[in-house]
Amino acid sequence: MEALNNLISQINAFVWGPPMLGMLGVTGVLLTAGMAFMPWRKLGHGFRQLFADQPDSKDGDVKPFNALMTAMSATVGTGNIAGVATAIALGGPGAIFYMWVIALFGMATKYAEAVCAVTYREKDANGNFVGGPMYYLRNGVGEFAPEMGKTLGVLFAVFGAVAAFGIGNAVQVNSMAAVLNNSFSIPTWLTGVLVAVLVGFVVFGGIKRIGEVAGKIVPAMIVLYVGASLVILMINIAEIPNAFAMIFQYAFEPIAAAGGFAGAAVAAAIRFGVARGVFSNEAGLGSAAIAHAAAKTNNPVQQGLIAMLGTFIDTIIVCTMTALVILTSGAWTAVGADGAGLTGALLTSEAFNSSIAGGSYIVTIALAVFAFTTILGWSYYGERCWQYLFKEKTLIVYRLIFVAAIVYFANAKVDFVWNLSDTFNGLMAIPNLVGLLLLAPMVFKVTRDYFQKQG
Repeated sequence: MEALNNLISQINAFVWGPPMLGMLGVTGVLLTAGMAFMPWRKLGHGFRQLFADQPDSKDGDVKPFNALMTAMSATVGTGNIAGVATAIALGGPGAIFYMWVIALFGMATKYAEAVCAVTYREKDANGNFVGGPMYYLRNGVGEFAPEMGKTLGVLFAVFGAVAAFGIGNAVQVNSMAAVLNNSFSIPTWLTGVLVAVLVGFVVFGGIKRIGEVAGKIVPAMIVLYVGASLVILMINIAEIPNAFAMIFQYAFEPIAAAGGFAGAAVAAAIRFGVARGVFSNEAGLGSAAIAHAAAKTNNPVQQGLIAMLGTFIDTIIVCTMTALVILTSGAWTAVGADGAGLTGALLTSEAFNSSIAGGSYIVTIALAVFAFTTILGWSYYGERCWQYLFKEKTLIVYRLIFVAAIVYFANAKVDFVWNLSDTFNGLMAIPNLVGLLLLAPMVFKVTRDYFQKQG
């Protein structure tokens, strides 16, 4: 097992290393430039589409808003709370600048994923609309390279089905059980059972029930978390200009050690900022496209405009709130009980707690709820990948295994599972990015046609 774990770690270092992160960045830049920076120029148009009354469509299973919330249920989570803190702890304040950069270009990637997902989706034997990278690889890339499209589609489905049990199950319920036990002394086994029951009730209802639940919980928790962050920022308002100054200064200059912070070079700011940004918003991994393929819409571009908002809200808004709370509170240089600097959720918790009474409980509750919604989102991603490989009749098998795994993972050591799933999660990006680059001309064309009609 030790040798296998070491092998997985080496693969993981490549998957989340400079070459892969560079490929994600380059794809985002090419797509952004190819659309003449449309995602930036039309951000307001995207928000208007999100809240506008959508014309009735016979195609799709969930409202466009709920499709976005389902996608965001899988992205807004530990990455926004623990991931941001880790980026600052290892890369310094400058890492946040690179989180912003990868998110701004990631908007184009997420837009293209949704456009392709809606364009090449299918209706399954149960009458549900299914789509995502595996389908636009097979049906889109397959139009001019059949064997290549089929192979890439299968690879993505395999990677996604495995990753769902790690990033979307083990890591989430294990983290939830740990924080609830630490803050409220709730037994980990009880958390596992309760979460399994709640998740089972939702996922056995299919995408419509997942979308309805996500449509209510996700926006409510984002508003509450951002609201709590704004209260802290009002308390620390005098430190906000200095926080922004540090973000921009140390994005281009190395930062020296201070307190529990060990210091960081510019290369570390870039590496951890980009890596944690991609981990948080998942732009380029292809996962969100699976949710957007179920949207009730006749227009791929309209859903693409809504999809790109997920990256903006996740990273530019929610992650920035966490970063500013950490920087204005001064917690990022604090020293822990072991004499080392704080990192991860512990750092975010300390930042909240040092600013307002009971702040750590806000982080605990936010982590627990975000982890729960992440499980819901990834359960859908995993089952669609499973369905692509094994057909509709076996979905009950997948759902039972997924729900049962929640009970087990709540009490288990998940280091190996996390390592393995992190690797497969990153591997999802390879076939997806290949597909997006090959289908980019189609994305550019439908985008131009849409906005020409808009005048």
